[in-house]
Amino acid sequence: MVRRVQEEHGKLDILVNNAGIQYVAPVHEFPEDKWNQIIEVILNAPFHATKAALPAMIDAGWGRVVNTGSMHALVASPFKSAYNAAKHGIAGFTKTAALEVATTGVTVNAVCPGYVMTELIERQLENQAKTRGIPKEKVIKDVLLVDQPIKRFVKPEEVGALVRHLCTDDAAAITGACLSIDGGWTAR
Repeated sequence: MVRRVQEEHGKLDILVNNAGIQYVAPVHEFPEDKWNQIIEVILNAPFHATKAALPAMIDAGWGRVVNTGSMHALVASPFKSAYNAAKHGIAGFTKTAALEVATTGVTVNAVCPGYVMTELIERQLENQAKTRGIPKEKVIKDVLLVDQPIKRFVKPEEVGALVRHLCTDDAAAITGACLSIDGGWTAR
């Protein structure tokens, strides 16, 4: 993917690593294939894409890498062991990569949204309802938004605006940051 962009456009200035999958189950019942799949998509894929993109960014003296973390990069929730582990890994990877390229004009950051109503969350609602034995509406109110003080989902446009800012020259001094956009979740 990175090579193709560089071949077609001559350079790659910005890389946004944004892919996610989810599976919910207690640790002792968590299928190993689901664990491996989640780690591969959420943690390994951004590593490989970033590794491929950084040399050209460093050579150009400018680049932006933005990883999609989650408030689960900073705190944990039950039944999400693989997701929590992968997102915590993204936080550590972001900080490490940022330190390694700090003097090159390249920044590496992560945005850490709270719950955003995406296809991932829509699919998770049914799994959470089944795992917890409650209706989907109660999952939204009593599970997903219970710790999100603004009591609403973060809007995709709000996350996009933060990512867009991180990709500008105005954000040149922001690097190695895991920026919460979680409706106050991690303020507790």
